Amino acid sequence: MLQMSPQAPAASLTSAWTTRETRGAFLAAFAIWAVAAMIWPLTGAVVPWDSKNHFYPMMRYLGSALAGGELPLWNPYHFGGHPSVADPQSLLFTPTMLFFAWLNPQASMEAFDVAVFAHFLPGAAGLMLLFRRRNWHWAGALVAVSVFILGGSASARLQHTGQIISYGYIPLALWLLEEALDRRSYGFAAAFGVVAALMTVGRDQVAFLGALTMMAYVAYETIRSGRPLAYLLSRAPHIGVMALVGAALLAVPTLLTLQLLSTSNRPSFGFGLAAMGSLPPESLATVLFGNVFGSLRWTYDYWGPDWHTVTGGTHTDRATNYLFAGTVPALLILWHGIAGRRLLTQEFRFFLGFTLAMLVYAVGRSTPAFELLFDHVPGIALYRRPSDATFLINIALALAAGYLVHRYARDGAPRLAARSEPTAGAILSGALAIALVLAAVLAALSYAIPAGRVATALGEIALGGLIAGAAAFLLLRGGSSLAGRTAMAALLVAATGGELVLRNAGSSLNSEPAGRYAVFTSLPSDQLQGLSMLKRELAARHERGERPRVEILGLPGAWQNAAMVLGIEDTIGYNPLRIADYERAVGPGENAVDPNLRHFPGTFRSYRGRLASLLCLDYVVLDRPADKLPKHFPRLTGAEMIYGSGSMWIYRLNTNAARAYLATRLVPVESDEVLSQEELPEFDRTKEALIDHASVAGLRGDYGLRDDGVEPAPSNGSVRIERYGRNAVRLHVQTDRTAVLVLHDLDYPGWEAWVDGERRPILRTNLLFRGVEVSAGQHVVEFRFRPLSVRNLVAAAAGLVERGAEPSDAAAR
Repeated sequence: MLQMSPQAPAASLTSAWTTRETRGAFLAAFAIWAVAAMIWPLTGAVVPWDSKNHFYPMMRYLGSALAGGELPLWNPYHFGGHPSVADPQSLLFTPTMLFFAWLNPQASMEAFDVAVFAHFLPGAAGLMLLFRRRNWHWAGALVAVSVFILGGSASARLQHTGQIISYGYIPLALWLLEEALDRRSYGFAAAFGVVAALMTVGRDQVAFLGALTMMAYVAYETIRSGRPLAYLLSRAPHIGVMALVGAALLAVPTLLTLQLLSTSNRPSFGFGLAAMGSLPPESLATVLFGNVFGSLRWTYDYWGPDWHTVTGGTHTDRATNYLFAGTVPALLILWHGIAGRRLLTQEFRFFLGFTLAMLVYAVGRSTPAFELLFDHVPGIALYRRPSDATFLINIALALAAGYLVHRYARDGAPRLAARSEPTAGAILSGALAIALVLAAVLAALSYAIPAGRVATALGEIALGGLIAGAAAFLLLRGGSSLAGRTAMAALLVAATGGELVLRNAGSSLNSEPAGRYAVFTSLPSDQLQGLSMLKRELAARHERGERPRVEILGLPGAWQNAAMVLGIEDTIGYNPLRIADYERAVGPGENAVDPNLRHFPGTFRSYRGRLASLLCLDYVVLDRPADKLPKHFPRLTGAEMIYGSGSMWIYRLNTNAARAYLATRLVPVESDEVLSQEELPEFDRTKEALIDHASVAGLRGDYGLRDDGVEPAPSNGSVRIERYGRNAVRLHVQTDRTAVLVLHDLDYPGWEAWVDGERRPILRTNLLFRGVEVSAGQHVVEFRFRPLSVRNLVAAAAGLVERGAEPSDAAAR
């Protein structure tokens, strides 16, 4: 029988990294980052998809506002108006990106990519410090850094800017937490609070899982101390400092986001929808054989687990399901870690538990654990994709690979001991390692055979086996001397870093030619001419005090949110988080690149209908002539084509609808009921307005509400928009009688109305919009967006408490 047994160390490592080793290791870590970061600009590529369709325009909008001397709390160029201050993806509360946008307001796409990629540096430093703190070998730390920067989701999902930023702070936060607890240091506790806030300010699932990891570490150390109560009492002040600093930094952005969620299209998710985002277990085969499903093929003919191959469906794709962190790390984990049982040691126990917990969470519906967590752990229902845990799995793989390199440098490779009687543990661990390899091969073939890709899959398996075999041979030849093993460990660093750069940097999962996002650089001539004509018309109408809106639909991906860079008030866009009532009324969806996905609810049956007119929607920009639109589209009857060529066709609807008007007769409605019925009531928008029942109590005038038999006379007056800004709108109003000024901008918590310097209540008018009562005479009316006011924050907190008192979905089930 063969048994895996650790070899006794021939020599011990020094008690700590020397100054020279520390300096060299940190320089090497930075070099790994720099080499990886250069791949994109050297190849003329950029990080694609969400990075450029969504986050880059958000950063450009942020930069243009800062250059103008204001914070962009509101975004009028996105879905008819959007609260940037409450949207985690607006980057407004991300200090590093806020600074970058201020420093470089018109940053190129390449500069933006480098800025995002720089967020790997805190995590890389954190890993180095974690290894140094434990006196784990510097070569192991560098392998961990390579995996952290270029392994699995860190590379495959580089497009998800917000999650990358959260991910980048997790190792540094963990190191600061360890130091704060171990030293009982208030300085480290405060520093942890700051870094933890930077990690979680994105409010995404990676940040959420990172926060749970920090809590789990405190619990683990408390139990491990042997005297839990004494341990906690001695560190309670320091934990209090961490909580106080973190809460102070996170309270406002978190409160505002929860306020948006309560009025959004996705306040939470049901279990079924969330479970659809589970990682298919077969995807774990990519840990061993990265391209076994064709994940990296530039032909994009992926045949692995995704929505069209998984029974029961899935919301994951080839990027979400890609976990490859290098052949050498995979070999070390199977051979040294599992078969050699080195991952079971006391010094790695917390990280082993962390790894298993993230695996269970990521595979979601494949185990009964996720449903229990979903029902009983607060916060999980806010996210739709448990497979986001693959980011933390990549950190676990980095730590495991680095630790095993350390153990190799210290102890050498586990040896095959044929003379001694093998133990049951040795047999089981060896069998488990073999079973995992066989499971990966079978999972690969189970998808390759139906797809007719057996030869390709076997070729990838053979390549992985060849690299692993060569690495194993060299490891066994490393010798018994510390110097020999250190040299071999350095070779492992080069092999791991080199393979990950070749495979994962600038791959088909995270790279496209910059030219595909030409809307941000140099447009094709046909689009440039059309855009120039549209902007000239809009500028002329703005000069006349008009504020027409535009719908941009069907143009390539980058156009979805380009309006916020171009300064065009778009009625749709690309954002998974939208105001729920607007979504119900207008039906824009989140993908403006495909006209087939544009939904038209009953309230928005036509581009010349009442709601389109209320929105002041007067231009439609398409990728095709109107007669080529899908069959479910309303016809653009009466529209005038003002430009048409190639991939851009622009139609003017000629509605000539005013953004603001005076109403002297009001029709009370339940806005929520009207939106549910998808039928907009009839009213004369030249003198009448719908008013939500909740706003009626604040009225001073009659407006035909008390006596239906009396028809109020229309106002003999005028409304002129004097200044239209990001966070404020100023209007000049003249009226011969008391009236309600209706401004067709979205009503949202935090907006305030001021009439001649006096604050007045905002009225919810025409289902979605803002109004304010004005008396006879001339007035200056201002609508100001002040979400950071004490009044709004208190209201948001009160709403949160009220919703918290309601029965949960889990209890209702």
